[in-house]
Amino acid sequence: MACNELSDESLVRARELMQQHRYDDAIEWLTTCRRQQPDEGIELMLALCRYQAYLAQPPCSAIADPWLIAPPDPFGDVVGVPEIPASKLDANTLAAGIRHHGALLVRGLLSADIALQLADGVRQALDACAAWHAHGEGTFGNSWYARLPLQEGCELAQARPWIEEGAGGVWLADSPRMLYELTELFGSSGITDMIADYFGEQPMLSVGKSTLRCVPGSIRHADWHQDGAFMGADIRSVNVWLGLSHCGEDASGLEFLPRRLSRVLPTGSHGAYFDWSVGPGMVTEAAAGMATTSPVFAPGDALLFDHFFLHRTGVPAAIAKDRYAIESWFFAPSAYPAGQVPLKL
Repeated sequence: MACNELSDESLVRARELMQQHRYDDAIEWLTTCRRQQPDEGIELMLALCRYQAYLAQPPCSAIADPWLIAPPDPFGDVVGVPEIPASKLDANTLAAGIRHHGALLVRGLLSADIALQLADGVRQALDACAAWHAHGEGTFGNSWYARLPLQEGCELAQARPWIEEGAGGVWLADSPRMLYELTELFGSSGITDMIADYFGEQPMLSVGKSTLRCVPGSIRHADWHQDGAFMGADIRSVNVWLGLSHCGEDASGLEFLPRRLSRVLPTGSHGAYFDWSVGPGMVTEAAAGMATTSPVFAPGDALLFDHFFLHRTGVPAAIAKDRYAIESWFFAPSAYPAGQVPLKL
């Protein structure tokens, strides 16, 4: 049987499962089919299925935060954000890093080779997005860039132009190829299961916050922020900020306050440039004498943090190159931020 016939049969079966609201089965079926055979149609359907699973059954669980009582801190002698190899990453080290220190730096979360392959994928997604805009915004050329068809009236869609035109990025959900590749990597490496252990429930992936990025070497300024200022404080989140190229020396990285904050700071004051950003005066107050830091990242290194973490794009003195990275925001279904639109994993 020809490959296109196999693909057509796979899509027919997936549509049947989706019509029966058997979204978990459809996701499993499409993923199995895609592993057997690269196919853009399957990638597109898989992205749509993950979204429609949310529309059919929005997050509604009521599972308590497993870490309401602060976990033991194996990094008690560390001042600032602790650093571990990927082999030491589990729900306990993640909880200790975030809840006591604000974040956890994981060296070699992915191999350098895989990270550089993902960087190539980010470039292809960004180029496909640019080509779509340049050619009149008609049909999508391939699965490197094909906008997720959000429900009519979805307010989140208003943020798309800012991400694509102003922030040098593309939503992960708008690149079905990269969404497939990344969810496969997170699954096979145990990252999704580890975050599920941390939440106490299966996580969902954010449409509006998970982003493929290329920050140009021409950047000279960035603003401080906490993502909780956009999403609210009463949520449970983990961002896997994954460096795909060398960051922090001749390309931008991340500058952050290496301490735990337990609230969303005031925005639009203390010298802030935007109403959503944290002004430098407020950063100084929150630091309480602690210096900000901007570590060097190798391809495959990752910083894991939540919505209280105070950070900005780091701009080193020797900046000259573009920086590739992926932000993957996971949320607990029982404490999901309104308006962010989740994808089923």
